[in-house]
Amino acid sequence: MTSNMTTSNHHATRPPLIGITADVLIAPNARPKAGQALTYSEAVAKAGGLPVLLPPIVELAEQHARAVDAVVFTGGDDIDLTPFGLSNHPASSLMHPQRQQYEFALLRALDALPRTPVLGICLGMQFMALHGRGSLNPHLPDTHPTASDHRSDNAHPVAPLNGITSSDLATNHPLKPVLFVEGASPRRVASNHHQAVSNPGSLRALAISPDNVLEALDNPRRPFYIGVQWHPERTSDPIAGDGVFRALVNAARTT
Repeated sequence: MTSNMTTSNHHATRPPLIGITADVLIAPNARPKAGQALTYSEAVAKAGGLPVLLPPIVELAEQHARAVDAVVFTGGDDIDLTPFGLSNHPASSLMHPQRQQYEFALLRALDALPRTPVLGICLGMQFMALHGRGSLNPHLPDTHPTASDHRSDNAHPVAPLNGITSSDLATNHPLKPVLFVEGASPRRVASNHHQAVSNPGSLRALAISPDNVLEALDNPRRPFYIGVQWHPERTSDPIAGDGVFRALVNAARTT
């Protein structure tokens, strides 16, 4: 039986199993490796989860989706936009095609498991938007003079998108305490990207930066299907950083 069918028994004996997507790493004169920044695993472990790296083997995407209690789609290089009828920007640094094929396959597999919590971070949020028939801005510096605010982990504020109110989010929505801060300045988050979501497609846009870059998405028809453009594993704010991972792990306990 899968973890999605036997959670009460499994979680009585171990922490929730959190799958973390991996990059394909290729060095000169070396075999390809699967790997990812340790900060993702550290953040999951700190939140009480058991991190496990998901090697990008397309044929295993469905098995991976069934084997874990939640999935983190991590950051990385740029998505090849040509399969979507778009041209890649000259400044793009494309990811290995095997990773791109795998992550879209994993998203499709998770569509059949709508109760499995999904967190997309930076590139991961962009994957989610494209999977939902959305689109990307291929190079922020071409359209946003303040694009440098989104590089090198610069901390910048995030706020609810115009029209999104606290009552639009469920009481236990993981981003509610991030976006709605009574009597205080907006929370600040760490970002490092030059592409961004321009159209969320079938997903709901939730948050925005001061220069109108979309910062968070969700699917309100699923219990936990969240994308954030920032890097919570590198964000010092305890709610917009560690709090996002705590919410993911807590949701995974009831998968």
